[in-house]
Amino acid sequence: MRIAVGSGNPVKRRAVEQAVEATVDAEIEAVPVGSGVSEQPIGREETVTGAKNRAANALAAGEYDLGVGPEGGVAEVPGVDGLFLIMWVAVTDGEQVGLGSGPSFRLPDSIGDRVAAGDELGPVMDDVLDEDGVARKQGAAGALSAGVVDRDDALAAGVAAAMGPFVTEHY
Repeated sequence: MRIAVGSGNPVKRRAVEQAVEATVDAEIEAVPVGSGVSEQPIGREETVTGAKNRAANALAAGEYDLGVGPEGGVAEVPGVDGLFLIMWVAVTDGEQVGLGSGPSFRLPDSIGDRVAAGDELGPVMDDVLDEDGVARKQGAAGALSAGVVDRDDALAAGVAAAMGPFVTEHY
């Protein structure tokens, strides 16, 4: 099986490898594609739309059996103060779409306020942690969980959930 991951970010490719290694024998390729949404998706709807677009665009980029679209965003949660980091993943074979999400992390106000003001989470995390390329390493998830759940793990959970229709007969 050939799987295209709709991103050039190595974390997203590793997350797909981690999620599918026990269920399918696959050749996994990172395919940088557009998401069709903002660089910093806001809200669940825009984040899910970005994931679906990435999956479809990745599938269309070559001879693949599945396209996987991981997308990170931020969203408010009704009844809870602050912004949350959210992660959604779409998987498609061109006919069917599976969706899944990773864990959500409440952003500290100092970070969430900057994102709400229009900054992208990745560069804000780089600034806060005084590092370059946090989004290509542990991600905000790793920083906010003291490394217990890094970005690979968080996205892999979403990938595994989205793969359900393609690896089980329950759908």
